[in-house]
Amino acid sequence: MEFRDIAGYMECDLSRVKSLMRESLSSDIALLNSVNESLMTRPGKMVRPVLSLLCARACSGGVLTEDSYRFAAATELLHNATLLHDDVADNASSRRGNPTVNALLGSRASVLLGDFWLVRAVERILGASESSDRVIRLFARTLGDLSEGEMLQLQKASSGDTSEADYYRIIYQKTASLFVSAALSAVMSVGASEACADAVGEYASSLGTAFQIKDDMFDYGGGSSIGKPVGLDLLEQKITLPLLGALADVSPQEASRVREKVVKIHEHPGYQAEIVDFVHAHGGMEYAAARLDEYVEKAISALGGLPAGKDRDCLEGLARYMADRKK
Repeated sequence: MEFRDIAGYMECDLSRVKSLMRESLSSDIALLNSVNESLMTRPGKMVRPVLSLLCARACSGGVLTEDSYRFAAATELLHNATLLHDDVADNASSRRGNPTVNALLGSRASVLLGDFWLVRAVERILGASESSDRVIRLFARTLGDLSEGEMLQLQKASSGDTSEADYYRIIYQKTASLFVSAALSAVMSVGASEACADAVGEYASSLGTAFQIKDDMFDYGGGSSIGKPVGLDLLEQKITLPLLGALADVSPQEASRVREKVVKIHEHPGYQAEIVDFVHAHGGMEYAAARLDEYVEKAISALGGLPAGKDRDCLEGLARYMADRKK
């Protein structure tokens, strides 16, 4: 199943989510409206709202509530708020092939806009008829995870001693935690059972982990065709799974030398190409691909706890898309 097939199946529901997002972002400040509308015209694939709505449908026999749409919209508002902040932290000039707010209007505007989207996400949750307090706590925990994950990654960038356990903690906190919030808030929106919540929680955690592993693999192959230059994560001194897999294939002494190159990459830009070559020479991509497949299968296995039907099939298709996606 292709992602476009899943998005097509969800087209009417996603349209409603986008309308709620536009309503949430409305302001009497012309500049704010102009920038928000520009961002809304290129929303990306909206994987997280798709996940949220599918989980709600799968747990309720295909019935969505107004809160289902609210929580899906809040998930995407929060996600985009973090991207606006990330662009400042990373000094990013482009995203999804377009100039960032950071590049066009500066870091101050990007941070303020991210704050605006975050506040509007909270307001959307608080307007829910049921479970708003539980969902607020859920999203608050996710925001804490995002901050801790970023700080741990920053700490490890300077020390160069990222372990595989560190890596999985970082990508859970930075990526998978929001997938889990999207799924669990969906369960709450339809009043589904604890068994259903357990199933979608496990599914979403594995799905988010698979998503980030695939994203990290792009840093070592894919190039301009995916809109992300090879080695970009390396320039930020990030040791991700492909490199960890390659490091496991060599002696501790050689691994230490490679880690030192990552730490000093700003002083020696030529190390970037050397490390990319090292990863390919020592099976790093194959190692990451194997772990990716494991998490995809874990996600699919978790779906056994949900009723059979089109929505569960789409959730399985979404998991398989994580392994097959090209960007």
